[in-house]
Amino acid sequence: MLTLSDEVTHIWTDAEEHYNKVSGFGIENFLTNYDRKYRIMNDHVCKNLKDIIKCHATIKTLLNQVEDVCRGPIAVGFILLVLGIIFVLLGGLENTMLQLPFVFIQVGIDCFIGQRVMDAGLIFDQALYNCKWENFDKKNMKMVLVMLQASKKPTAISAGGFTQMSFKCMMMAMRATYSAYTTIRSVMK
Repeated sequence: MLTLSDEVTHIWTDAEEHYNKVSGFGIENFLTNYDRKYRIMNDHVCKNLKDIIKCHATIKTLLNQVEDVCRGPIAVGFILLVLGIIFVLLGGLENTMLQLPFVFIQVGIDCFIGQRVMDAGLIFDQALYNCKWENFDKKNMKMVLVMLQASKKPTAISAGGFTQMSFKCMMMAMRATYSAYTTIRSVMK
């Protein structure tokens, strides 16, 4: 997704480079040199936008399939890891020193991956705005509009569909874990 963002951002400059390469070739049957340049550049942009749309659709489809397949296991694993943190804390840090970093790292990795997926979606969305679409012809502008509409749908990995895996989720899990730990600890005393 980040590679597509980079590709979209530089699509107009790539079209200018393409025009500079092919400007010496071809038949001069255009009304003006500007019309020729505009047509060649927009044809190049159109070809690249079609490839980008295909790749973006494939990535979104794959992410949705991963989400569908992994939604339940991620939720169960996340809940078990949070419960593991609570029980590790209840067992006393001196007795469970090795388990605590493992559990924190597992929760952190899940949330880090989810955050990276969300950030990549936002970066792609911003790249579409920054692609100099105002220079495109109407057909290419419509393709960018379609991609903008598709990119507005959130790209995220969730735990069972009830929370998106992100750094915000990680902090909420840590707060909930500590609250549960203090509640259980006060009941046990």
